[in-house]
Amino acid sequence: MKPKILIVDDEPDICRALEFLLKREEFNISSIHSGEDAIDKLNKESFDIVLTDLKMGKVDGMTVLEKAKEISPDTMVIMMTAFASVESAVEAMKRGAADYIVKPFLNEEIKLTIRKAIEQKKLITENIALKQQISQHIACKDFVANSESMLRIVETLEKVVPTKSNLLLLGESGTGKGLLAELIHCNSPRRDKPFISINCSAIPEGLLESELFGYKKGAFTGAVSDKLGLIPLAHQGTLFLDEIGDMPVNLQAKLLKVLETGEVYPLGDTKHKSVDIRIISATNTDI
Repeated sequence: MKPKILIVDDEPDICRALEFLLKREEFNISSIHSGEDAIDKLNKESFDIVLTDLKMGKVDGMTVLEKAKEISPDTMVIMMTAFASVESAVEAMKRGAADYIVKPFLNEEIKLTIRKAIEQKKLITENIALKQQISQHIACKDFVANSESMLRIVETLEKVVPTKSNLLLLGESGTGKGLLAELIHCNSPRRDKPFISINCSAIPEGLLESELFGYKKGAFTGAVSDKLGLIPLAHQGTLFLDEIGDMPVNLQAKLLKVLETGEVYPLGDTKHKSVDIRIISATNTDI
């Protein structure tokens, strides 16, 4: 999926030049000519990078920076200006800017700065997912099977592991469904991406949705900051839903929507996050 970049500059020629340059790098580009319109755009749509001029009309780049981080803290903001000073650069960084570029700039400088910001964003997300994975003590294990029934299971797994298919594991408690889920992930093309697991029966119904989908600040009482859900955390990896049979039916319908569209809406948010995940579910009940 192409990284989405929003260019904000009150000089149309600058916007057109940057659009021409960055579209050749296979980015998804949008451009806006005022700070007010940029904030409106950010309220309606998610972007990976915001490239904004510092000096504009009534709403300047600093305000765009603050609003962008308030609306979507994981959006990386790069400031541009022809009025460079140490003070403004330091202030922008204090307010959360990822980087700072002085006009006139070289094409290679712009491309390098944007790629660095995209890589930084990717590392932050991967770090959060890794912490979640470590907290669950997930590690690939050797799997040894001798019985005829288990050998048949392994034979079946060899056929489905390389595919993108979502899987349902059925079996009594203690028969190793969780171990099989790890085995599938560790031998799949997603092995280097996150493996996130959750026991649907261990979390109260009211909290399960926010754990899976995440939420925006102010979505409900106690939501004092944005939280990334387990579904977006598992992006490009595997999400293991243990005891799926205990998940409320209305939440199963929302999960089905994610599988059908590849889009997840955090609680309290009107903008979706695109996700590519494989879901492995398990239950000990007859569903």
